[in-house]
Amino acid sequence: MQPQTAPTTIALEPAMSFVQMLEQVRYHGAYPTRERAEEVVSTVLAALGRRVTGEERVELAARLPREAAEILAAQIPGTDSMTGWAFVRDLATRTGGTLATTRWDVGSVLGVVARLAGPDLLDRILAQLPTGYAILFGRAELTQAA
Repeated sequence: MQPQTAPTTIALEPAMSFVQMLEQVRYHGAYPTRERAEEVVSTVLAALGRRVTGEERVELAARLPREAAEILAAQIPGTDSMTGWAFVRDLATRTGGTLATTRWDVGSVLGVVARLAGPDLLDRILAQLPTGYAILFGRAELTQAA
């Protein structure tokens, strides 16, 4: 008879490190330096942290690298409803960027976030957000016919 041992808990590690995340964003966004990619990641994740709430917010943070999760979780979610286009416009106003470059930045970051989140969690996140966010995450915006 073999002695029984207590089960060990295994903490799930994010699918990639923060440096790997920055490199993915740098590659997809064609940013010249990792520092520029980090600025974009910080700005976009902070804005996303003001939009995503509830269990989806907690699960998303758990799937992000620690540094990215801290940026997301440090934000107080807003109570106003903001479409995807308004999200881009608000972020452009906050950063002083153009709408085109801000839309590029958002897509570069949220495309990586979508892969880290996985399809099921991303479906739930998109279900809680107003229209226009799916395209920001690299998905088609599907609407039901009337």
